[in-house]
Amino acid sequence: MQTGTRLALIRHAPALHSGAMAGRRDVAADVSHVAQIAALRGRLDQLGVSRIVSSPALRCVQTAQALWPKHTEFAQDARLWEQDFGAWEGVPFADLPDLGPMSSAALAAHRPPEGESFIDLCTRVTPALQDLARGGDCVAVVAHAGVIRAGLALALEAPATALRFEVAPLSVTEIVHLSGHGWSIAGVNRGPQ
Repeated sequence: MQTGTRLALIRHAPALHSGAMAGRRDVAADVSHVAQIAALRGRLDQLGVSRIVSSPALRCVQTAQALWPKHTEFAQDARLWEQDFGAWEGVPFADLPDLGPMSSAALAAHRPPEGESFIDLCTRVTPALQDLARGGDCVAVVAHAGVIRAGLALALEAPATALRFEVAPLSVTEIVHLSGHGWSIAGVNRGPQ
């Protein structure tokens, strides 16, 4: 029988970013949507989560605490931080430069000034996800949209394609690693039900 590890990649609750870019900028989450969080907890309970890992970002830690209020501590992995948007951090969305038409490949390789590209993010996140894939259980990973897209890039073996996925706050994307057989995608951007 093949053993595999399911990673339930959960995007944090809506970020309180005040209308400005917050990749590495540490902002809080709006965890006031109690019914939505409870519904998501129910979905995760059905998956049989055995471990919980979070990005160290405040918005991810707060989301993990809201989802599992009986846990007092969560494992954190700094490799799960959102993309570093460099000089664009804290810039109002309306004031960000217009990149014009770009192919998915060009967008994946584009680096904001003093920041990292999506490909750089994938290079940082992939080893973290591979480390979590050891064990044959279900791991909940509370992280960011970019990190979840990096997980999709890993499964698809195509970073540029992964940028096309929507990742809503408080959604779950599931990727599965089967030992010796690689990755598959079990679901994308599933909301609480």
